[in-house]
Amino acid sequence: MSDQDQTVTEYIVEYVDGPLAGTTDRRLLIDGKVDERVSAVAAIEGLESVFWYVAGDVRTIGGEQYVKYSFDAPDSDPVETEKEEESL
Repeated sequence: MSDQDQTVTEYIVEYVDGPLAGTTDRRLLIDGKVDERVSAVAAIEGLESVFWYVAGDVRTIGGEQYVKYSFDAPDSDPVETEKEEESL
């Protein structure tokens, strides 16, 4: 396959806020398009949760497509931190 035959099949997800803020992920394009919504599973303080993100700005850097995703709190699992009280 020549360079001309190659097409971009992946893009980079940039999580801009929420529990995954500042992290990235690589995803596959579906029919040449980015996902409008993505889910991610992460453990926050030992509790595994599902977080939903919504697509925003798209840009191309160095031939790769980057998409900023914003946290969709109402559709995501709650992020709860329980403070354990020690009994003396």
